[in-house]
Amino acid sequence: MTKKKSIFSNLGIMIIISMLLGIAIGTALYISNKGEYFAVTICSNLGDIFMQLLKMVVIPLVTTSIISGAASIGNTKSAGKIGASTFGYYIFTTCCAVILALIMGNLTQPGVGVDNSISSMFSNEYADKGDIPGFWETIKGIIPTNPIKALVDGNMLQILFFSLFLGFGISSLEKDKKEFILKVFDYITEALIWVINKIMLFAPIGVFGLMVYSIATFGFDSLKPVFKLFVIYIFTLGIHTFGFYPLMVKLLSKVSPFIFIKKAMKPFSVAFSSASSMGTLPVTTEVCEEELGVSKEITSFVLPLGATINMDGNSIYYGLVAVFFAQYFGIELTMASYVAIILTATIGSIGQAGVPGPSLLVVAVLMAANIPIVGLPILFGMDRIFDMLRTAVNVTGDASCAVIIENLKQKEEIKSLAK
Repeated sequence: MTKKKSIFSNLGIMIIISMLLGIAIGTALYISNKGEYFAVTICSNLGDIFMQLLKMVVIPLVTTSIISGAASIGNTKSAGKIGASTFGYYIFTTCCAVILALIMGNLTQPGVGVDNSISSMFSNEYADKGDIPGFWETIKGIIPTNPIKALVDGNMLQILFFSLFLGFGISSLEKDKKEFILKVFDYITEALIWVINKIMLFAPIGVFGLMVYSIATFGFDSLKPVFKLFVIYIFTLGIHTFGFYPLMVKLLSKVSPFIFIKKAMKPFSVAFSSASSMGTLPVTTEVCEEELGVSKEITSFVLPLGATINMDGNSIYYGLVAVFFAQYFGIELTMASYVAIILTATIGSIGQAGVPGPSLLVVAVLMAANIPIVGLPILFGMDRIFDMLRTAVNVTGDASCAVIIENLKQKEEIKSLAK
């Protein structure tokens, strides 16, 4: 007779329980205006320790995964098509996300009728955050002059560029040499996944600390000035996550959209609690390989790439915030403004790191459309909540891409056998 597993052995359920418990205790502390030491000193540090543990393995895990994935794919006839299709899918979904946000913003008008008394929290420190580099500066910025420095600095685009090149270089070696190096990187990746799985055992405590600190410090009052925007944001994310992604999966893969959503809920919940695409990478990989039938060579290439450049949830945020503040200040957006928002949000999202933190690219999006940035501080207080929501969407998009690219790979293999 099989022993029934305890509810406490399910990490996903434990994370949800700890998150709800953290919200309850944080709310109680905020209302009573007591427990500052517990919330700020103990809980914030517990949350910080958890996030630092995740960040500790992010860079080496992404590096070895991309090198291994690129080396595995690079020697196949469909390598170019798989790489181009992956990148194209991520750009396409990001662009669709921004357009959806702009449509929803204009339909629901979240910034109309909002009290626009601007908080004095604003300072000029955000005024110089809106400059995005030109075309050639962007291209040169992707190429590392020193790959070791890129690793130390955590420059994800430069790490991605070097890892892809090295992976494709390994794929060009003789079979014996290639297999030896691939085994080394695969073993390192397996060891890092073991490390991050052990770190995830600390996740319920870390999530509890983060939630208590966030709610006890800011409270739900921080939602009031932008409550309408918050509700519309959740609704728009829901359309993209439970409407757009399943549609893409149905049209471009053999996986049932209902099964996809059901299986994707595990990385979705982990991403929501940790607000880290990179930190959720092992969970996303496990679900895609073991439950959605995606091969290791696809997951090791597509998922780390997605955790670096696929930021649909962020793009929806940028689009809605741009419309919100345009309405907030009574500014009529022109077609040129909409194009500027779409391009800046889509291209800029590629450079966003898949780890938690304030999303200051929204400054660039507003400045590109000539929208005042003076009102941004009213959003920064609840950026953590927005970050949790958009990260969960990003991770679901990564999983959808893996399923779709796996189907493309299988079709290419069938074509190759038929010739």
